[in-house]
Amino acid sequence: MKLFTVGPVACYPEVLEEMGRQMYSHRSEEYIALHYETVELLQRFIETEDPVFLFSSTGSGFMEASVRNCVRKRMICCVNGSFGKRFAEVAAACGRAVERLEPPLGEPVQPDMLEDVLAGSPEAEAVAITHNETSAGLINPLRELAAAAKAHGKLVFVDAVSSMGGAEIKVDEWGIDVCFSSSQKCFGVPPGLAIGSVSGEALRLSEGAADKGWYFDFKLWEAYHERGVGTPMTSVIPQVAGLNRALKLIEERGGKSWYFDLYRERNTRIRRGVERLGLSTFPRRGYESPTVSCVKAPEGAKGPAIYEGMRGRGFELAEGYGALSETTFRIGNMGHIEMGDIDLMLGALGEVLEDL
Repeated sequence: MKLFTVGPVACYPEVLEEMGRQMYSHRSEEYIALHYETVELLQRFIETEDPVFLFSSTGSGFMEASVRNCVRKRMICCVNGSFGKRFAEVAAACGRAVERLEPPLGEPVQPDMLEDVLAGSPEAEAVAITHNETSAGLINPLRELAAAAKAHGKLVFVDAVSSMGGAEIKVDEWGIDVCFSSSQKCFGVPPGLAIGSVSGEALRLSEGAADKGWYFDFKLWEAYHERGVGTPMTSVIPQVAGLNRALKLIEERGGKSWYFDLYRERNTRIRRGVERLGLSTFPRRGYESPTVSCVKAPEGAKGPAIYEGMRGRGFELAEGYGALSETTFRIGNMGHIEMGDIDLMLGALGEVLEDL
């Protein structure tokens, strides 16, 4: 089965080879060297001097951690799809009051929208932004949104689960306080590892936070990080090794600018191919995700039927998600994908459409 999913994705062969090595202790000198080298590689990739923590969880763990460590009462969540909605639901489940900024589905969150909400919500402590909304195949203008939040003195939390590795992120320059992702997306590593940077201000707030729990306590992670012993608990060592190899592969092949160009080339090839088949993508033009295309099913057809038809031809796409589950299907271009396989997938998609 050829994978064009939105996560987990097909893994790079070099990553799988690295992950297949014999295990060693998370307190061994081998793991400690691996851990801190991986942290340094990530810091360079997302351009930050903030500590980067490697959680044994998915990105949703980091999402909850940002709320429980840093927000006492109220926050703003930018919602333009199912994963922005998840951030709001997580915050509410943690007992925080949430103000949603929710444009029509398919529309990005624009800075002027956020400015209006911030002006009317002086008591909000943080703004949560989903950089790349996987459910709608839409990317938000992160740099401008972060600048708007910072101009009002707010913390900035960024869900970069399906953008980190596929789009530029400058954590320090853009003033991001918590920026997190997952191993199973753009880096082409199996799931189980969440990665995230945490600012000094976020750590200061964590120190006085009540009822923040233990597993995702930022100050606990900082203490182990600064002691040079890695993580407070057993780490997912194979995933860390796989991520380390993926980051080195990127550096060896031309650095992150090369990797971003690769993602743009794949994504453009897919979207142009889809258009040649008479289909169109869902989000507002100019805000299409560089890592996943959300495609509108043709009139009279349903997205799940196209998904199943593609599976029957050996291609795993992704079904529409949430409110778009019946009317769209999604084509991911994350992880290990060959250009020739994109052409084969588009050919199969044409056959499925003819059979509908």
